[in-house]
Amino acid sequence: MKLSTRVGRHLAMMSMMVLGLLSMPTQAANTDAMAERLKPVGELCLQGMDCGGAAPVAAASSGSLSGEEVYNQVCMACHATGAAGAPKLGDTAAWAPRLDKGMETLHNHALNGFNAMPAKGGRPDLSDEEVMAAVDYIVEGSR
Repeated sequence: MKLSTRVGRHLAMMSMMVLGLLSMPTQAANTDAMAERLKPVGELCLQGMDCGGAAPVAAASSGSLSGEEVYNQVCMACHATGAAGAPKLGDTAAWAPRLDKGMETLHNHALNGFNAMPAKGGRPDLSDEEVMAAVDYIVEGSR
C-alpha cells in the first residue's frame, strides 16, 4: 500500500471522529448521564461512624478458633496450593529453612506479614493467639 493511500485513510478516520464528537450532546447532558452511570452502588460505613441509621455491623465471634479451624478458613487458600510461593502444609523440605529461624520468627511473619503474605493472612479480625495456633498447626503438620 502506498504511503499516500495510508495517510488518506488516516485523515478520513480522523475526520469521522471529529464529526462524531461534534454531533455529541451538550457537555451538561453528558456530565449528568456520566454521573448517573458512575455513582456508587453503596457506601462504606465503618464501626463507630455515624452512618445515617445504617444497621450496626455484627461483632466478630467471641469464640476462639483452633489452629486447624484458622488454617481451614484462611491459611489453606495459599498453604494447600503453594500460591504466591507459600510453602505447602506437609512439605518438610520447604518448611525446614523456615523452622531453622525459630517459632518466634514464624509467628511474627504470620502476625505482621512477610513477602506476599498479608498480616494475619488477610484476616485482621483474628486474635494473635488464633494466628499463632494456626502457625503451630501448620508446623506440626510439616515436620
